[in-house]
Amino acid sequence: MDKNETAGKGEMPQRALVLGASGGVGGELARELLRAGWQVRGLKRGLGVPRLLRDGIEWLDGDALKEADVLSAAEGCAVIAHAVNPPGYRNWGELVLPMLANTLAAARQQGATILLPGTVYNYGPDTFPLIAEDAPQAPITRKGAIRVELERRLQAAAEAGELRVIIVRAGDFFGPQARNSWFSQGMLKPGRVPSAMQWPGRPGVGHQFAYLPDVARTMRRLLEVRERLPAFSRFNMAGHWDPDGRALAQAVCRVLQRQGLAVPQLKAFPWWLMRLAAPFVTTLRELLEMRYLWQTEVRMTNARLLEVLGEEPHTPLDEAIEATLAGMGCLAQR
Repeated sequence: MDKNETAGKGEMPQRALVLGASGGVGGELARELLRAGWQVRGLKRGLGVPRLLRDGIEWLDGDALKEADVLSAAEGCAVIAHAVNPPGYRNWGELVLPMLANTLAAARQQGATILLPGTVYNYGPDTFPLIAEDAPQAPITRKGAIRVELERRLQAAAEAGELRVIIVRAGDFFGPQARNSWFSQGMLKPGRVPSAMQWPGRPGVGHQFAYLPDVARTMRRLLEVRERLPAFSRFNMAGHWDPDGRALAQAVCRVLQRQGLAVPQLKAFPWWLMRLAAPFVTTLRELLEMRYLWQTEVRMTNARLLEVLGEEPHTPLDEAIEATLAGMGCLAQR
């Protein structure tokens, strides 16, 4: 599809506000939209100036927790990507839904489509191991309940005819600029050639991953056909499925070997150490709450995505791992 086709008859110019544009998902989406010819805005606290153009993004000084800032930043935008979360899993109960309320207010004012990166937290064991887009949402965690309420509010607004919503759900992210991810923070250490790789899951239990540039391409392509979608649409990505906890590690080993580097040792992730430190570190307590997602198979099916796009953007695993390791600084010689 031609990049200019995204602005259909009667629509505002191809301008998107990406809340969370300095983060992993938001940043990758912003770059993908820029490559496709969109105008992209970001909102950043403490910018130092009211407006700054950097790397093609129009950055505005503001806070996603302030309605007036979001309303101003969204002016003239056909899409608002709500890719913002409290850092380190902290204060979800106090911050997640108020931030969404501001996005909803801005989208209503502009008649904009809201694009939301979804989570698997919404689902409980009653839906495992295969989760379809319309699976019932019965979470077993506090964060999961908050995400269910978030999506409920989006659905209510869409069904009331106030706006459009697209939710894209994928596995654990990895990618060249996916800094806040299990792959880059828990499994490998950035900035050096890995001597070990830690696996958080149980041996033999599969896990779903998503290459972040593929996620961004999927989102962009769905935005291109948004006028043909139901007002409220959920999509799952298949991404990369590791059937036994070894496929990802084997890909890392292959990439390092091709670079003439030593193969890292595969080790179990030290959950016991997290339990010891959790009483003193909020982020660790929140991560422990989600450990169940590593203890059992949780796999999303992408039938709806294939129905709409005909295919899912999919980078071969070794190519995706090599780009990720390069971005993390893990391919430099010792």
